[in-house]
Amino acid sequence: MDDSNTPKPNYDSYSKDELVEALSTIDAEAFPERAAELTALIAKHNEQAPADCASEHADVVLRTEQVRFHGKIKEYFSIWIVNLLLSIATLGIYSAWAKVRTNRYFYSNIELDGHRFSYLAEPLQILKGRIIAACLFGAYFLLSTFSPPAALGLVLVMMFVSPLLVILSMRFRMRMTAYRNVRFGFKGQYGQAFLLFVVLPIASVFTLYLLFPWVLKKIDAFLVDETRFGDKAFTTKLSSGEYYGVAFGAAIITFVMFLCLIFLIGLFTGTASVTPEEGHVYTAVMFGFYLFVYAVVGGYYNARIRNYIFTNSRLEDVALFDSTIKATDLILLRLTNILATVVTLGFAIPWVKVRTASFFADATQVKVLKGFNDVMAGEQGTASAVSEEAATLFDVDVALG
Repeated sequence: MDDSNTPKPNYDSYSKDELVEALSTIDAEAFPERAAELTALIAKHNEQAPADCASEHADVVLRTEQVRFHGKIKEYFSIWIVNLLLSIATLGIYSAWAKVRTNRYFYSNIELDGHRFSYLAEPLQILKGRIIAACLFGAYFLLSTFSPPAALGLVLVMMFVSPLLVILSMRFRMRMTAYRNVRFGFKGQYGQAFLLFVVLPIASVFTLYLLFPWVLKKIDAFLVDETRFGDKAFTTKLSSGEYYGVAFGAAIITFVMFLCLIFLIGLFTGTASVTPEEGHVYTAVMFGFYLFVYAVVGGYYNARIRNYIFTNSRLEDVALFDSTIKATDLILLRLTNILATVVTLGFAIPWVKVRTASFFADATQVKVLKGFNDVMAGEQGTASAVSEEAATLFDVDVALG
């Protein structure tokens, strides 16, 4: 039976429940067009429901804040030169105080939303860690000199200890960092660290490092996801495809640069024998070229990955992040930093550090969410500087951003 001549209500203003009720009260065989219309409208409501639900829970961005660095080269130079002279005069003992003074200066000059960061570590904490780290290094040096097998055994032991050093190092650093009187924290566990920093890198060797970009992604996700600010957690969603794309780009740049180097060496040397003096020159050129490649490839990789991690990370109900570093700008920064440091025999280090901190601050923005003022101080465990200094000394230290 056709219902084309039967008056029907306007269903456009009906809610989903009203549409379902209307469909249940009509005879679908007697009024097939009306039943089809009701069914289509109900399906349309079902499609819109997830979007409506998502909009209700969408992040409410209150404002976007620019990170600012207020440090001055002249101010930091006076701190740096005193630190250097006292560290030399005390045979390195003062370096613990130097590190605290340096970190407090840089942290206190980083401003976000009208507030500045704080570095809370004490020099004696750092000094104790450095003493134990020096003992570990001394033990390795002595064993490698007098008993290579024992030194190898120590290396194997350190392979199992290093993930623990990474964990404790991150816990110490985060706990010693505060913003608006709320400390950061790190909740990573040894099992995760051992897998990421020992097992997977070794496994990547057997894949000719084809697995390594994925390993780097897992490590970055681990460092972000296990970090806390008070009672709020950082989270990130990273794609392996992005890491493989950036790694491929870095590999191509490296390959092309070394081809150019080989071509230039062949062009200038030809088949003529190389004198010892020329050999020293070529060695210096190779070292300089290595620094050049490191600055270019490292700048490209760090800029791309930093931007990607920041854009895809968030602090639960508190903040979203953005990084706008251009790879060419970071490469130029690093090249000029290296050149200035070499030419001035290290006296440009304060200039390098201040301009680098300012560069990264200028490229960082934070979107403030509605929960920004509701962060509570989370559980604060204990942390030791021993792990941080030992990890730094054995080149397994890690750092954020």
